[in-house]
Amino acid sequence: MMFKGEGTSGDHHKAESTDARYWDGAARSSDEASVMEVERRGSIKQPERRSQLQVQEEGRSPAKPFDIDKWLIVKAYKLVKKNAGAAGVDGLSLEDFDRDLKTNLYRIWNRMSSGSYMPPPVRAVSIPKKSGGERILGIPTVSDRIAQMVVKLQFEPQVEPSFLPDSYGYRPKKSAIQAIDVTRKRCWRYPWVLEFDIRGLFDNIRHDLLLKAVDKHATTPWEKLYIRRWLTAPLVDAEGEMKERRKGTPQGGVISPVLANLFLHYTFDRWLSQHFPSIEWCRYADDGLLHCRTEKQAEFLLGKLRERFRACGLELHPEKTKIIYCKDQRRTENHEHTSFDFLGYTFQKRVVKDKSGELFLGFAPGISNSSLKGIIQKVRTWKIGQRTDLSIIDIAEFINPYLRGWWNYYGCYYRSLLYRVSRYVNQRLIRWAMRKYRHLRGRKKKTLATFEKLLKARPGLFAHWALGMSGAFA
Repeated sequence: MMFKGEGTSGDHHKAESTDARYWDGAARSSDEASVMEVERRGSIKQPERRSQLQVQEEGRSPAKPFDIDKWLIVKAYKLVKKNAGAAGVDGLSLEDFDRDLKTNLYRIWNRMSSGSYMPPPVRAVSIPKKSGGERILGIPTVSDRIAQMVVKLQFEPQVEPSFLPDSYGYRPKKSAIQAIDVTRKRCWRYPWVLEFDIRGLFDNIRHDLLLKAVDKHATTPWEKLYIRRWLTAPLVDAEGEMKERRKGTPQGGVISPVLANLFLHYTFDRWLSQHFPSIEWCRYADDGLLHCRTEKQAEFLLGKLRERFRACGLELHPEKTKIIYCKDQRRTENHEHTSFDFLGYTFQKRVVKDKSGELFLGFAPGISNSSLKGIIQKVRTWKIGQRTDLSIIDIAEFINPYLRGWWNYYGCYYRSLLYRVSRYVNQRLIRWAMRKYRHLRGRKKKTLATFEKLLKARPGLFAHWALGMSGAFA
């Protein structure tokens, strides 16, 4: 893909100088003090810059201060395009951006490589939480998402090798199901779990501590420069009111998950591993687990954890942080909490099979009730029974990606719990057939017999049928 020269189409910003500038100055090395410790901020030295006139007199164009490959912009655009997403404060969608693609990509590259790129405000959107309340998402513009992706592509490979194996959230080659699996095995070995949740992580990250971590790992001045600018880009709420940000990184930004992981790497992961090396733990973003041998040990660690997070500007969620007894066939004591939810699964006492096929009461994961309710609610919104304009093939093509995703994730452990979903989907299909075909209206038994024949003839038509979870049709 070739870039065009800078134009005016598709951009709401006023023309900006492309002279070499460091708006915030070059970030100095963090080697002067350890990361996550208070440090005196020193003066910032501005890099020497030659005037445009001097360069033109020598017969060549002004040099860009930042060497950013144009193809990195193209790669970032493709990733943003793949992820889709809503428009930001400028109202421009990806389709709008694509109408003058070359010019718009050139503009991003030109401004980023010249040091003149200034992030626009972030559109704040409130979405409901599953647990109640609201979460504020920050939606950057399309151009800003591409710019953030450029920095992420450069910065993430530099911090990733430093992250510890038991951090699973928002990382390449790491997944939630890996976190579930390692937790399942550790619950066999340890009778106690300290579950913690960080209240409002993305809203409360301290900029000073985060930027020291960024300075430690970033290898180019432009990474540091633009991360600083994104951290302070204002939020615009639904009423159009502009709000300054002095802490946090918008949940919804492309670069935010990497920054949040970096902050928690020093705040929690590395701190715990250094001070309590015998404790096995697992963290996925702002949710974490510590495995303990005794209740007393768990209580002690909870106190230390509160102190540590408080020192770094964070707070544990009081209702979502608790100590759990992993009750099973061997552990028979009675305690207040004997189950916990983690990443859509509930860990509790269940009937399971050992390696020899014998049944016993173990402590194992299975899809949580809240996750099941969420899936049923999603299926309900499809209104399959009312879609008589669709063929059964059309319906299968629409719902199968959802079904495969649910089965691939929630079906890894205690798959039988998904039987309720299979049954519910089949019931919607029965209702659809009885409305679509005259000869089946009011004739449920005949409709059931028709679907049972279809199941035998086309067992792979629907994803849950193919996986052996056809469910009941009654």
